[in-house]
Amino acid sequence: MKPQLPRYGESTLADLLPSLGAHLGLPGVQDVLGLPDAPRYLVVLVDGLGRAVLDEYADHAPFLSGLDGRTITSGVPSTTATSITSLGTGLAPGAHGIAGYSFWYPPARQVLQTLRWPADIDGLDVQPQLTCFERLERLGVRTSTIAPAHFSGSGLTVAALRGPAFLPVTDESDQARRVDLAVHAVTAGERTLGYFYERQLDHAGHERGVGSREWLRELARIDVLVARLREAVPAEVRLVVTGDHGMVNVPRSLRIVAEDEPGLLADVTAFAGEGRLRQLMTGRAADVAQRWRDRLADRAWVRTREEAIAEGWFGDVSPRLASRFGDVLVAMANHGAVMSRTLPREFQLVGMHGSLTRAELEVPLLFA
Repeated sequence: MKPQLPRYGESTLADLLPSLGAHLGLPGVQDVLGLPDAPRYLVVLVDGLGRAVLDEYADHAPFLSGLDGRTITSGVPSTTATSITSLGTGLAPGAHGIAGYSFWYPPARQVLQTLRWPADIDGLDVQPQLTCFERLERLGVRTSTIAPAHFSGSGLTVAALRGPAFLPVTDESDQARRVDLAVHAVTAGERTLGYFYERQLDHAGHERGVGSREWLRELARIDVLVARLREAVPAEVRLVVTGDHGMVNVPRSLRIVAEDEPGLLADVTAFAGEGRLRQLMTGRAADVAQRWRDRLADRAWVRTREEAIAEGWFGDVSPRLASRFGDVLVAMANHGAVMSRTLPREFQLVGMHGSLTRAELEVPLLFA
């Protein structure tokens, strides 16, 4: 089995805002996704909403399942930090450099944890290129983000999504308030782009697993929320719904603990990424890659950085950003994961993502 590879520039999350921008007057871009024309858009990103899980559990999401649309992919790794940066910047991972949930950040000589961003590292330094929101604002398009209040000003928000007015959500269970904020966002000007972030499906998947009672309850709630958004926003607003990655359940029997495997961590100087796609830093990439290939065989796609870049995992990679990606990449091809005792919280996860399977990479792109 071969890894699923994104088609950057044709059908990925990185192509979404540039394609919308083509309808809003953004110069130098084209609508490669075939999006409906409108003066106002509301982009709803459902964290963890993969194409495969939406198809499998369509009965629990009748509104979403009934919408027109198509399938696109995230980038690699198929994880939130990388995906929302691709969304916000319109760039493939190799061009924006947010290389995973955690990745090697050479200026600080440390592994940067994107969801627990260090206070002494500026998101603008890590990702300085203009976001699509900033470019649209310069044209007079009013842009807004509706997201949990504590995301405002975070390192990842600055790196990935800076530019729009931030409309804080202080109580995520207050659906009426969230809908009101979305209406305010898309009616703030003649041309508008709102970004609405919903994260609870991903949390339920990580904690309880895809298909669990808790996960299905969140999917049904989100289906109703999106229907309410469509009803509440003006008719000329086009609703665009997508996900940042899919998810697979990882049984404990398929989890490999790196410290328990003789020799696997030899010559590895830093251990990053997530269980489904580990990134290993080492001065002996060929030797380390071969050891991992010998151990995992067809259960994983093991590549050196150069091999992964040549295959197109990250799109065109800027030379100044290449060293953020692992010297060796270990992407799981089955439903397994590589764990580490240095990351004990990850042992509690049921659903995981990050690799290059269709279940993780493919996400819906729906229009309402």
